[in-house]
Amino acid sequence: MSESVVQAEVMMSFLVSEELSFRIPVELRYETCDPFAVRLTFHLPGDAPVTWAFGRELLVDGVGRPCGAGDVHIAPADPHAIGEVLIRLQVGADRAVFKSGAAPLVAFLDRTDKLVPLGQERSLADFDTLLDEALDRILAEEQSAG
Repeated sequence: MSESVVQAEVMMSFLVSEELSFRIPVELRYETCDPFAVRLTFHLPGDAPVTWAFGRELLVDGVGRPCGAGDVHIAPADPHAIGEVLIRLQVGADRAVFKSGAAPLVAFLDRTDKLVPLGQERSLADFDTLLDEALDRILAEEQSAG
């Protein structure tokens, strides 16, 4: 496999309240070393970038219908249209809501599917080694962040 990473930058609205929102760049990243996950890095003004990782399938499903449990919920902004998507992230009592156009998310997901088709993640050569490396990297990132 020659390409192992898919990246895109998407402008999203950070919804601070019903009256206040601002646009921020968000980096979307998919790597074959962690084929079940996507990473979104939010570049908030005045703060260090914040990265969230969650299941690629959750993002795929969330573009078309409400889904998610726990810390990540994704749903169309309008239940009758697929023009915009809401991404709700929560840690304890703190919650952040982002709104994105569906089209750039679908384009990104299409590129990830060309790299590793949905349902074929386990077919990667030496998946167990790749998973161990991804888990080691995630643990190292958590330790350095915290």
